[in-house]
Amino acid sequence: MKIRKELYFGFTLMGVIIVAALAMVFSVDTMTNGHYGLLMLSLVVVAIMLGFPTAFTLMGMGMLFAFFAYHSGDQTAAGAMKQTLDLMVQRAFSVMSNDVLISIPLFVFMGYLVERANLIEKLFHSLHLALSRVPGSLGVATLVTCAVFATATGIVGAVVTLMGLLALPQMLRAGYDVRLSAGVITAGGCLGILIPPSVLLIVYGATAGVSVVQLYAGAFFPGIMLAGLYILYVVLMAKIKPQWAPPLSAAQRVVPLPPGLKAIGATADGWAVGNLVNALKGKRNQAVSTRYLLGQLGVALLPALLFAVVAVSSYQSVTRVTVVETYEGLQPMGAGSTEDAQGSDSGGLAEPSGSGLSEPPGDEADGVAEPPGAEPAAAPTDAVAEPPGAADGLAALPGSADAPAAGDGAGESAPAATSQPAPVGYWIGLGVGALALAVFYGILSHARLEVFKMLLSSFFPLLILILSVLGSIVFGLATPTEAAAVGAFGGFVLAAAYRQLTFGVVKESVYLTAKTSAMVCWLFVGSAIFSAAFALLGGQELVEQWVLGMNLTKTQFLVLSQVIIFILGWPLEWTEIIVIFMPIFIPLLDNFGVDPLFFGLLVALNLQTAFLSPPVAMSAFYLKGVAPKHVTLNQIFAGMLPFMGIQVLAIVLLYQFPAIGLWLPQVLYR
Repeated sequence: MKIRKELYFGFTLMGVIIVAALAMVFSVDTMTNGHYGLLMLSLVVVAIMLGFPTAFTLMGMGMLFAFFAYHSGDQTAAGAMKQTLDLMVQRAFSVMSNDVLISIPLFVFMGYLVERANLIEKLFHSLHLALSRVPGSLGVATLVTCAVFATATGIVGAVVTLMGLLALPQMLRAGYDVRLSAGVITAGGCLGILIPPSVLLIVYGATAGVSVVQLYAGAFFPGIMLAGLYILYVVLMAKIKPQWAPPLSAAQRVVPLPPGLKAIGATADGWAVGNLVNALKGKRNQAVSTRYLLGQLGVALLPALLFAVVAVSSYQSVTRVTVVETYEGLQPMGAGSTEDAQGSDSGGLAEPSGSGLSEPPGDEADGVAEPPGAEPAAAPTDAVAEPPGAADGLAALPGSADAPAAGDGAGESAPAATSQPAPVGYWIGLGVGALALAVFYGILSHARLEVFKMLLSSFFPLLILILSVLGSIVFGLATPTEAAAVGAFGGFVLAAAYRQLTFGVVKESVYLTAKTSAMVCWLFVGSAIFSAAFALLGGQELVEQWVLGMNLTKTQFLVLSQVIIFILGWPLEWTEIIVIFMPIFIPLLDNFGVDPLFFGLLVALNLQTAFLSPPVAMSAFYLKGVAPKHVTLNQIFAGMLPFMGIQVLAIVLLYQFPAIGLWLPQVLYR
């Protein structure tokens, strides 16, 4: 039997794991429970690589070794079996009671509905025309389309498959290199597991006990950074090697104008706003209805209207003064009750006031007091006497600004200001925005207006859906579950708006959602049982002793952990890495002073490689299934390697500059 080349690595890695497990078994005199825990871990990895279902492999191995752990003591077989079954029920119930997991089926359902709304073709076409003058425009448009669509759906396989059918033929016809085209599609499709709302972050948060809201806020800028690095690589390659990404010809950049605009004499390069205004007040609109022209002009003026709304609302926000309530004059509850209680105490004799002997009353040191009624010596008659009330300061003159208003009660202060001047930063931002708006309208030709209309019907609906879901979570307006429900409703609306909401679409989306959600929940149950068995056997303690015995610094520990996760991403998928190995890494973080939130962001960036690294590079197989026959799997693998290097660079940048991921959570929640 002939073995495919891509399987050699998998079998080699399995052989290494088996040899390492056997070496551990034969190198110790006595096998402790901790060694059995490590043996269980190695057997689970080998079984998953052989193709056994991950969830049921975890449950089976966990129950088998949990029974062994209970029975290894003085417990009988029947008692050990009862404890093992109790453990399984308790762990399954703990997963069922985790309300964060409710958001997974809702987000998945939103993704399937958006996928079936057939937005991706319009989105790619509009972005392709909008970015036509950028070097490597087709590759850049593919990456932006993948980033937006993958973020809205979160389904890597669907994005890679659809872009393989839509973008790959166009890129190949335009003369793009096969490896660059394949790498752009496979790497761009994986962005959905990092940029929120991401199911990966929900699974990590539920496994590591980290707030999903903070994970979403923290992963936003690293995801944008990674997408930006991808785009920068494509632009540089288009500049350095133009034969890999040739520029589009003039014919490919042509934007057809609708007949209504052609009837008023509009050209592709003509100024849109001026031509529409002239057509409204001239005789050139005889063949075109005024309603149509007003509609075109209204679309053109939408950016100006949005700018005005944002400017006014921002001005009200920065000039509003928040009234701070003070409680200086309030007396604490029960402050005067002590003396009353003491005065009303009638039980027994009371102690005399004071303690010991005291000086007789008097103001002088010798105790001699002035006789009653005696007054101090009168001031000289030639002195000027102070007016009455001058002891408290000069009285305000009537009518002065400091004088109290007529009718005001004595002692009332002036009302607090409710507004303040706008800061300089607001006016600078307003000026920059106004300048950008003026430049936009200065170059707004009819061709650009048509591209803008395409973006309005494809790009902006998805962007609004993503920002509404993500913004409601990040700014605390809704929990992840509530925001996921809003996102699912938004998917319904989008599918209905594009006339794709049929019974068949809803039925298929519900079925795929139930299938995916069941897989994730069974993974959680299996992971919980496996982690409990691993802890019972002492495997976690053994791993912790081994790591701490290496005397690693914080940097060395992070490098070691990320290298291990990077290697595990070759044979395993991200779900298996999180549910199996994160419970082993998370308890070690406190020993090295690593924030679990920051560690999760590093892991999320690192797990991008799980879809790109052979031999289990699922993105490559997704693309190969829809690619032309002359595109080989080795070419796809070769195209993914530079993007894997970019992912490693992104991990290094995030480690060197942690504020990329931690700034937004600290500003919003700490």
